[in-house]
Amino acid sequence: MKSYPPERIRNVAVVGHGSTGKTSLVEALLFLSKATERLGRVDDGTSTTDFDPEEQRRKHTINASLAPLEWKEHKANLIDAPGYPDFVGEVVGALRAVEGAIVVVDAVSGVQVQTEVAWGHAERGGVSRLVVVNRLDRENASFDRTMQSMRSKFGTKVAPIQIPIGAEGSFSGVVDLLEMKAYTFKNGEAASGEVPDELQAAAQAAREKLMEAAAETDDALVEKYLETGELTQEELTRGLHAGVKAGTLIPVMCASATRAIGIPLILDEIVTLLPGPLERPEITATDARTKQQVTIAQTPEAPLAALVFKTVADPYVGKLSYFRVYGGTFRSNAETYNSTKQKPERVGQVYFIRGKQQEPAASVGPGDIGAVAKLAETATGDTLCAKEAPVILPPVEFPKPAISMAVEPKSKGDEDKMGVSLHRLAEEDPTFRVRRDSELKQTVISGMGESHLEIMAERLRRKFGVDVALHLPRVPYRETIKGKGKAQGRYVKQTGGRGQYGVCSIEMEPLPRSTGFEFVDKIFGAAIPNQFIPSVEKGVRKAVEEGVLAGYPVVDVRVLLVDGKYHDVDSSDIAFQIAGSMAFREAATAAGLVLLEPIVTLKVHVPEEKMGDVLGELNAKRGRILGMDPQGDATTIVQAQVPQAELLRYASGLRSMTGGRGTFETAFSHYEEVPPHAAEKVVAGAKQQKAEAASR
Repeated sequence: MKSYPPERIRNVAVVGHGSTGKTSLVEALLFLSKATERLGRVDDGTSTTDFDPEEQRRKHTINASLAPLEWKEHKANLIDAPGYPDFVGEVVGALRAVEGAIVVVDAVSGVQVQTEVAWGHAERGGVSRLVVVNRLDRENASFDRTMQSMRSKFGTKVAPIQIPIGAEGSFSGVVDLLEMKAYTFKNGEAASGEVPDELQAAAQAAREKLMEAAAETDDALVEKYLETGELTQEELTRGLHAGVKAGTLIPVMCASATRAIGIPLILDEIVTLLPGPLERPEITATDARTKQQVTIAQTPEAPLAALVFKTVADPYVGKLSYFRVYGGTFRSNAETYNSTKQKPERVGQVYFIRGKQQEPAASVGPGDIGAVAKLAETATGDTLCAKEAPVILPPVEFPKPAISMAVEPKSKGDEDKMGVSLHRLAEEDPTFRVRRDSELKQTVISGMGESHLEIMAERLRRKFGVDVALHLPRVPYRETIKGKGKAQGRYVKQTGGRGQYGVCSIEMEPLPRSTGFEFVDKIFGAAIPNQFIPSVEKGVRKAVEEGVLAGYPVVDVRVLLVDGKYHDVDSSDIAFQIAGSMAFREAATAAGLVLLEPIVTLKVHVPEEKMGDVLGELNAKRGRILGMDPQGDATTIVQAQVPQAELLRYASGLRSMTGGRGTFETAFSHYEEVPPHAAEKVVAGAKQQKAEAASR
């Protein structure tokens, strides 16, 4: 693939709800532009961009995939992005690398949840949009109904530049409102003609609205339109391009991707209406040395400034880093500098990527997208630049994980391999997190939903040969005491020969919440020799860590060592450790043990019409509502405090309750006493687990 100057490049993410035909549309665009030699199909597992085995098995996109094509002396870097909520991180990464987006809307279902989500991400990122109403050949498809659903959600800036010819099974082409021509399609080939008589009135009315919208982007066009009531095709296109670039106009097109209807016109408008790299606002970055804001020069001769927006982990070839060049030229076999990590990077062969195909390239210029393998230090979101002019581009802002699961290998010998492999996968997906909980002795993975984590487990097995089981993570409960207690720990074994002898007396009292644990030596005289007092403390601390009630650490307790006995010959370190542990358990029981649970602060972003359901659910989960903050966009942020144990499956429940429109985030707040009825279940469950572990 030849190099293109930035003014002839279009970077375009293809986004929308799942199963709207995004991948089929990309496949049709690739085939018609002769970027591919055959038209792949999602159902057959032969599409260019859904090449991952999990995608082929599930028949939907999981990973954002790059698919460049050439059309009318321009290069379009298409990025086919997933439409399911568990993989929204891929959408966010794709939108960060582009100036434009095609939002695909199903002509049967209209605007759906992930249509709105992708639209919102594009809006916040300043990404210009075209809409393609796809599947107009399907039963119950309706262009008018789909337009109504878009206008109700996105306003009047959504404007058709085409209307369909025929409906459902008879859909055969479009009327282009810019040219006022009819295009019908057979095997992807377009035939132009006059607008059918029955569509003349509708087309003329739609064109007049389009001219009004286009004229409003330019004072000269407004004046011309008011004087003559007409705009030329060139003026209309110029006005539309300005509106698309500014985000004040969203053109809508018609298509059937699987029947290749409307595809050439979509290619034309990608080139004509969507902005190129030089048309976006100035690219600013932070000077890594002075911390001042600087402007990136988008020329081949400028110092390199590139952002890694996606990473793919491969067990055989290592990492493949996808980058967008904002300034300068990214050359093969050159030295570059990771300003985010402040470390040099040696670059090997640079590639242009189409699906899973890699085409070697000597260099990648400003505005273009490429990939490079085996970067040692670089991760998604890092800036690669010239060492003599180090800058840091704004990183990709990925959403936080919403759900966590504990993971363990099915083969005991795979623990270390699992840990290394999970961290390789985390490099690939910034919405996937891995941590080792040393207290609960479990590895916890976090992601955007249950499907996300299941796919990561499948990827772990397929890529790295580690088979794992997923289950709900344990909750880090704590134990504490309600009152005071005292006890004597006595460990004496004297049956001839060297024996064991250790006796200690302790008193125990509660401390304020979140104080921790204190051990105080109150021994007077030589009731216990000095060398054995640390032994008592060690035994007490061991009992503190192991818990008494349900096996959870004991907190907010002060232990006072007040008395004891020893034997000149038989006393030992281990005897006083055991005595200390025995005394602690008995004193804690006497003081009245209770269970504490972690409470988290929960922020739920919820549609107003679902408020009642969400509030009722939070009350059922023992939540306390702290406040409600209307956002002015028919949504409200509900703040509450909820026990962590009640939120282990909240992501799935909220998604079901709100039709996928609700989102949430949590932060640890404090510990509180567990109500007796709930504590009984926790204690019983802990005892059962202990018994099962002992029987293995």
